[in-house]
Amino acid sequence: MKTLKDIEVGKTCMVIRLHGEGPVKRRIMDMGITKGTQILVRKLAPLGDPMELNIRGYELSLRKADAELIEVE
Repeated sequence: MKTLKDIEVGKTCMVIRLHGEGPVKRRIMDMGITKGTQILVRKLAPLGDPMELNIRGYELSLRKADAELIEVE
């Protein structure tokens, strides 16, 4: 299983499945990360966390702990 955390800077991926339960999963979905969404990893913070993503035409910073819950291809 490949997660969003494993994607290199400059690469694009597609969401296959969201893991996690309850409020955590709901918060991820509220940010626009749903099944079939294309995500571009723009850059990483100097210490590697958080990551900056481009989703649905806007930029989003996401912690790697949350990125581990997003399965991609």
